[in-house]
Amino acid sequence: MKIALIGTGIMGEPMARNLMRAGFAVSLHSRTRARAERLLAEGAIWKDSPAAVAENTDVVITMVPDSPDALAVYLGDRGVCSSLRRGALCIDMSTISPEVARQVAAEVERRGGRFLDAPVSGGKTGAEAGKLTIMVGGDEADLARARPVLEALGRNIVHCGPVGNGQLTKLCNQILCGLNLLAVSEAVVFARRVGLDPAVMLKAVSTGAAGSWALDNLGTRMLKGDFAPMFMIDLQQKDLRIALDAAREKLVPLPGTALVTQLLAANQAAGEGREGTQALVKTIERLARLKEP
Repeated sequence: MKIALIGTGIMGEPMARNLMRAGFAVSLHSRTRARAERLLAEGAIWKDSPAAVAENTDVVITMVPDSPDALAVYLGDRGVCSSLRRGALCIDMSTISPEVARQVAAEVERRGGRFLDAPVSGGKTGAEAGKLTIMVGGDEADLARARPVLEALGRNIVHCGPVGNGQLTKLCNQILCGLNLLAVSEAVVFARRVGLDPAVMLKAVSTGAAGSWALDNLGTRMLKGDFAPMFMIDLQQKDLRIALDAAREKLVPLPGTALVTQLLAANQAAGEGREGTQALVKTIERLARLKEP
């Protein structure tokens, strides 16, 4: 099976590597070839455009930052749809608007291809370990065909319903992640302010009812001052914006999610948008006067 992957960023690079380790022949395209050089040295094949990627390819995987990027990759000049062969399967693993996922699916299917929206959760560490959670929207038969590919990337592969439902499920995931992120940040800052050793606090609470992925993975990084991105604030803000837009359309109040976006906006205003989401603790520290504004 010939696999093509478009997007070799924080998530796309380890995903492509895991596909190669699983024995698939992988061709690549990204906006900047330099981002793909390590993978090319390991045996991947470079293609100059999304159209070139799609030629004679069985499965096209896309992992791009936002909805406009997905539209450009699939529907733009020299996009995937311009050269997609009949029967090819496209799997978009980005986090984008559910409506854009449906729009892309309609054009892919009009060109004779098949489409799944399959956003992921697990961050950089999950991508590197091949243990992502994959939330799939689309036809069950297409998922059955995609499963050998997806199993090289993730452990928890869940069919969520028709195209668009993968993205809606991912938005639920991001609502939960945003509020967990805020909870961990507040607990760490509170511990410091009241004179606790935050590392001892994390050890004490991590195996009880307060335990979570965010506590284990982001709390420890907060304490170390490690703000390298497992997932960037700018991308989290994009995801939460999509969630709030979808909620507004359906008249669903999301007050906690709205608060998290405002606090993360303070990080962005401080020039921290490309840091990991765990940098939210800096905003809470500044509010508590533990850190200078």
